[in-house]
Amino acid sequence: MAASPRITVWNEYRHELQDAHIGAIYPEGIHGAIAAGLREQGLTVRTATLDEPEHGLTEAVLDETDVLTWWGHKSHAEVDDAIVERVKQRVLNGMGLVVLHSGHFSKIFTSLMGTTCNLKWREGGDKERLWVVAPGHPITEGIGEYIELAEEEMYGEQFDIPAPDTLVFVSWFTGGEVFRSGCCYARGQGKVFYFRPGHETLPTYHNKEIQRVIANGCRWAAPIPNSATRNFGNRKPLEPLPARG
Repeated sequence: MAASPRITVWNEYRHELQDAHIGAIYPEGIHGAIAAGLREQGLTVRTATLDEPEHGLTEAVLDETDVLTWWGHKSHAEVDDAIVERVKQRVLNGMGLVVLHSGHFSKIFTSLMGTTCNLKWREGGDKERLWVVAPGHPITEGIGEYIELAEEEMYGEQFDIPAPDTLVFVSWFTGGEVFRSGCCYARGQGKVFYFRPGHETLPTYHNKEIQRVIANGCRWAAPIPNSATRNFGNRKPLEPLPARG
């Protein structure tokens, strides 16, 4: 792995092209805003989008990807199952995955979680306060006791996911709901971080604290250099076996 993790930022890139309001917030696309924030944090970044050949996630691109970030919403069904399986196998073999906001319904996240990943939601008028519940975790580096967003889409429990290995953030919303907003998992040799904020009609990905968390999540999810590889199947013994009587 490179000294700086190599990040591929994936995005549907549909809302920004089809809605002038969203396009004005993200003139370079949601992926462009996320990528810019990661570059400011010193990370090596490329982008990929749904309508590129193989959704921009060719074998060659994934060969040069240590961590993949994923934002999707309206076009989950259009992601080719073969590409999903390709990405899943890369995660199981050590590539990190950072799933953002409505990516909870993406094929890759639901496949890795094995659940519906369903939830409650509401648009309009909610303030969000993301409380750090795992102080000292690498993903919270440089973040205070909480992050406050003046307006965000509400996601509420029950969130149909497996219990996280580590819960990093819990959100509170003005309407009274709470939500597990920063969830860490191990899947095979790979690490997965789900981070909730990022509704497309709001400038959340321009927020410096949100950018910091995503960068921290990418560093946390990056594969560990020279880690042991996974081996399966029939194996010869390491030591001579006693003769059978």
